[in-house]
Amino acid sequence: MMTKPLFESFEEVSAKQWKQKIQFDLKGADYNEALIYKSLEGIDIKPFYHQEDLINIDNPVSHPSSWKNAVKILVDDPIIGHQKASEAIKKGAESLHFVISKEAIDPRIVLQNSTTKIDIFIQTNFISPTYIQKLSDIAKEKGLTIYILTDIIGNLASTGNWYHNLKEDHTLLDEIVTKTHLNSYIHIDMGLYQNAGATMVQQLAYGLAHANEYLNHFNNKTSSPFTKTPIVFSIAIGGNYFFEIAKLRALRIVWSTLTEAYNTLPECHIITSPSHRNKTILDYNVNMLRTTTECMSAILGGADTIQNLPYDDIYHLENDFGARISLNQLLILKNESYFDLVSNPASGSYYIESLTAQMAEKALLLFKNIEEGGGFLQQLKSGIIQKKIKESSKKEQELFDDEEIILTGTNKYQNPEEHIPELQKPVFIEKNVRKTLLQPIIKQRLSEEIEKKSLIKR
Repeated sequence: MMTKPLFESFEEVSAKQWKQKIQFDLKGADYNEALIYKSLEGIDIKPFYHQEDLINIDNPVSHPSSWKNAVKILVDDPIIGHQKASEAIKKGAESLHFVISKEAIDPRIVLQNSTTKIDIFIQTNFISPTYIQKLSDIAKEKGLTIYILTDIIGNLASTGNWYHNLKEDHTLLDEIVTKTHLNSYIHIDMGLYQNAGATMVQQLAYGLAHANEYLNHFNNKTSSPFTKTPIVFSIAIGGNYFFEIAKLRALRIVWSTLTEAYNTLPECHIITSPSHRNKTILDYNVNMLRTTTECMSAILGGADTIQNLPYDDIYHLENDFGARISLNQLLILKNESYFDLVSNPASGSYYIESLTAQMAEKALLLFKNIEEGGGFLQQLKSGIIQKKIKESSKKEQELFDDEEIILTGTNKYQNPEEHIPELQKPVFIEKNVRKTLLQPIIKQRLSEEIEKKSLIKR
């Protein structure tokens, strides 16, 4: 006897029929008031999604065929930096992200045992074409894949100052692009906006406007990095699981849309790491759960490189235990949970596809408003960007204070007998009185005020 395929045994149910059934079960309660969730991004979340939600939605989302884990290494001493890199590779690191603190550090020592199998990202806390040339020479000699992460505008946004001044910084950037030959030069640090409290739509729009400043600068120049190497976006992933998946997918859409206007590479390389904004010193082990789900969002959203955050990163100096656990989380996701076997797993999900389309549309609209207002740099100098982020941060903080956004063990289910860990780092915002060209964008965690009160009590 032949059997029918499972779903042919059921009649199709339209979105209208589902809604009618829900309204009947609500027994007079208002559907919109009871079941529609108003997100900070201005996207209304419905109680169910249907195939009909994908009518007129075409999300041309490119998705990497694979992802690599990465370990971030802060290099103050070249020998120690080299030792940490060697240990990370032995423990399963597939990529290394070096942050070089000063120009005196010899990159040959740091990279002496690097192999062609490892992707290397290098970020410097200074701007120096000479230093980048050294890296370029090393990459050529050893056949290394090195991505240079240069973001002069990101430095301005985070510190309030250029490295030198606008003209000199751009001149040095031109020299780096012209005289060296590496895999990438332009880096957009979108994590700054997330950690300061920007909504996801703002993060996408500001990241796009930030990148557009570089596109404008290099437009029509003979040596443009955008015609030969992919731009690198660094993104912080928060705890809103499905929204974060959609955010990464939307980024590829809006970047591809923007590059069409410049006839340049539509590809980008996305590096992600968990956000600091929702990490806590109260019930700090929960940070491990947060970073796990955030890395899962990054994988499903299509990140190329995923860099985890040690659970104790906000309050402890770098240590072997925290570093080992953070890398093991990624190894488990890939090698035991098989999060690398399916390409573009979010494709076709009614909910995620709808979120992706709405987020991309809203981000492009905000981006256009920024450009009409003079562009990202102009709005940064006038304080508009900082003001908008503060407004969004305040709204999110109010939701956290009212326990509508919950961090378990911190603003909900707090343990009054809990042990507070030794604080080896400054965990609260410190006022740094210094002269700046403009007001910097300040990162801030949601739980800071609750933590201060808890420390006073104990």
